Formats: sequence, C-alpha cells, structure tokens
Amino acid sequence: MKNQPTFALALIFLLIISSVGYGSEYRGQDVVEQKTKGVINWSRGVIQAKGIGILDDKLPNRVQARSSALKDATLDACRKILELVKGIRIHGATVVGDYAGKNDIIMSKIKSMVNSAHVVKKEYFSDGTVEVTMEMKLRGGFAQLVLPAEIKPLESIRTMAPVHISPSVFTGLVIDTRGLGITPVMVPKILDEDAREVYGSAFVSREYAVQQGMSGYSKDLAAAQSNQRVADNPLTVKGLRTEGVKHSNVVISNTDAHRLRSASENLSFMRKCRVIIVVE
Repeated sequence: MKNQPTFALALIFLLIISSVGYGSEYRGQDVVEQKTKGVINWSRGVIQAKGIGILDDKLPNRVQARSSALKDATLDACRKILELVKGIRIHGATVVGDYAGKNDIIMSKIKSMVNSAHVVKKEYFSDGTVEVTMEMKLRGGFAQLVLPAEIKPLESIRTMAPVHISPSVFTGLVIDTRGLGITPVMVPKILDEDAREVYGSAFVSREYAVQQGMSGYSKDLAAAQSNQRVADNPLTVKGLRTEGVKHSNVVISNTDAHRLRSASENLSFMRKCRVIIVVE
C-alpha cells in the first residue's frame, strides 16, 4: 500500500505524456504554420508530420505485424513531409516544388533528406495501430540546396559605403510586423519607403543563411528582443506594410532604414542573419 501514491503519480505522468499532441515541444512564441499534412515551425526551422500504420492481421505473429505497421507509419509520415517540403516558400513567388521540380538531381537529394527525417515520437495503440511523428530540418543541407545562388559566401558579399552621420551600432534587428499579415518565407526582403532594399539576399553570408536561416520568426516581441540571435543591442522597428507576392516583403520607414545604414558596422549583424521578424 505504501507504493500507491507513487503508482498514482506515475499513472498521472503517463496519462499526461500520452495526451501530448502534435508540436508539444513548441514554445508559445513560435510561429507555427498548420497544414493538412502537418506543420511548419518557422521559428525552429523544421517540418513535422504524423504517419499511421495499421496492424496486418494476416502476418503470422504480432511482433511482425507491429514491425510492418511501424514501417508503414514511417513511410506515411515521409510522404506527408515531402508534400509539405514542396510547398515551402523560398520567397513570395517561388515554392520549393517549383524550383526543385526543374532539377532532377536537387529533387532526388530532397527526397533522400525526407527519407532520413528522424522520429520524434512513436505511439502504439491497443488496436495495433502505430502512429509516428517525424521531423525534418529546413536548415543545413536542405537550405544549401534551395537557397538562391545570389546568396554568396561572406567574402563575396556586396559592401555599402558607410554614412557617418550620427552612427548607432546595433547587434541585430527585430521587425514588428504584427497586424500586417506577413507570410513567412526562407528569403525575406526588407525595403524602405522608396523601395530600396535594406535587408535581403545580397546582404547575408550564405554560411549563416544555411545554418540558421536568413531570419528568425517569433510571435512575441519581448522574446524576440531578448533572443540571443539578435544579441544585446538590437534595433526594433515597426513594419509599415507588406509588399510582393504573398505579402512576404516588409516595408519600414526611411528613418529606420537610415538608422541601419548610419554605421557600416551594422552590416556585420546583417551578414550573420541576426534578424527576427515578429508576426501575429
């Protein structure tokens, strides 16, 4: 009887774990795009999908049947991830499926990455059904494949002549686009009111864009401002409006654009992709 409280606590814990659903590891400020086949977490830079396998009663024993159901669930999840991947927006006008569909080698490599997605969670139900949650990263090798060629290595980045008027050196950029209906993309573009580019593919080093994405995404302004990605002294600006296909480009004021251009040192954090876009 002494073990009853311990047993009860363990039972409660197991019930909580079993009830945790899709995306349980997501933080509240993460930007998560829900799709029919799964989810895209733009903050973490990952895709997740669930696959289901059904017990085959024709197999000779339950161990084989469960193994077969697990394999089917894994294949189902991979199929869903591939569909999600094809719909990922590189920028407003192009999705991965459009780009990779023109190159058999790239598509083959993407499929290989999808098949190598790792298992986040397995669930076995009493009826023999198996459910598997799988995850694939959008950064690293995948980003290297699909990011535009104009994103060059650090030494090849176009430089800008510094403006020496009231320079302010910042460690990162936080853009508040809440209320503008912005669409997350892999290659965002920030413009001033005169349509001059403030931040985009010409400003970043490919190594950083590949490893951490050109921009982070968050739903919480305070969390974005304190995120290590933008370090200790980020500049926070308010987006005025969106432009471009799918509303993926953000326009900021000429005043804020000038503050960014006022010190050549600010190019350093842009090269390192120390940018976070805050959305609803």
